[in-house]
Amino acid sequence: MSGVLLVGTTLLVRVAGYAIRVSIRSISPSGPGADKQSVRSSVESAIADDAVHRLVVRPLPDDQPDAYFALAVAALMVLDRLDVEVAYVSAEPTQATRALRLPHGDNAVRLAETGTATPTPLIRDDAATVLVGRARHVGAGGAPLHGETIVDDQRLFLGEAAGVEIEPTGELPGLRARLTADGPLDVLVGGLRPRRRWRTGRAAQSGGTNLVVEREGVLTDRIVKRSTFYRHHVDLLLVRPHRS
Repeated sequence: MSGVLLVGTTLLVRVAGYAIRVSIRSISPSGPGADKQSVRSSVESAIADDAVHRLVVRPLPDDQPDAYFALAVAALMVLDRLDVEVAYVSAEPTQATRALRLPHGDNAVRLAETGTATPTPLIRDDAATVLVGRARHVGAGGAPLHGETIVDDQRLFLGEAAGVEIEPTGELPGLRARLTADGPLDVLVGGLRPRRRWRTGRAAQSGGTNLVVEREGVLTDRIVKRSTFYRHHVDLLLVRPHRS
């Protein structure tokens, strides 16, 4: 089990024209391969002091950084501590930085230290994991997915497809989904071949006979009957750039 480095500091952050003192803790894996339990333990230790206002997540650059970020946010959710602000400091651009429109590198460090948090839709699934970058519903063993996907009340496909990709949008209603680019699509929807375009909604659910789930680039081999990603009832307080 990988250990985690904890760093604490107190900074002045300007909110609505006023400078407020913010207690910050930072977590970062000490080596590759941090797992769910070790990340949860590190988050729990980092926020044990009630004065901690912000958690900065700093993954290793070449070790599935979005997966580490998702584990940290999921830990806050399970611990019922979504009152803690979260900043993401990734050394390089990732799917999560693109989806949530976050900076990387030195700009991410500056934002974590001086930025303000914005309530942001938190996307999770029915296995209590969090989606920050991208998930895919695909067929086991590289086969086409046999089943259907629905985004809110819109059917994305019914029958056979290469797969479905799902992303958070960082804004309401919360997520978007579309068919993956590769592979066949043999069954029509409403008499027409579905176009590969994004559908937005609060939830995306797939069901099938050979469904497996990929989260943040990590594929789970276990076949499931259904998988749903949906907006959690509590938003994530994410430190983000201000949008004009």
